[in-house]
Amino acid sequence: MTGERLEDRIVGRHVYGNLYDIDPEILVDEEKLKNIVVEAARLANMTLVDVRSWRFGGLKGGVSVIALVLESHIALHTWVEYQYATIDIYTCGAKSNPWKAFNYILEKLKPKDYTVNYADRSSRPRSSVRGETSLSSAETQVITA
Repeated sequence: MTGERLEDRIVGRHVYGNLYDIDPEILVDEEKLKNIVVEAARLANMTLVDVRSWRFGGLKGGVSVIALVLESHIALHTWVEYQYATIDIYTCGAKSNPWKAFNYILEKLKPKDYTVNYADRSSRPRSSVRGETSLSSAETQVITA
């Protein structure tokens, strides 16, 4: 769409992945994982509101760290016995960079293998939300109930 300005929509970026074959000593260190998430938020230019962590024992136990950031969240979950972790980073707004946070966490956890996914979670421009359109005859309009 021509003439669209960044401030006319919400910029949503979602980076998430699975990390395999991580040193179990890292995966159980709740304080270290919490610090990694806090630093990842800082490096990605996110505004930290709160960070919480929990350690779970038993079968399939591990650590969960959730950072609430003004832009959305960072979630890190570990499963020690499986040497496995998941990362979920979602940001709203153009100023933060979820890729920086993901890559920092990746660097600190040192998995032998990983997968990463990206989803554009941006809104439509405000003009299309209000029902106004600037579609040419060649464009398709998506209408939802």
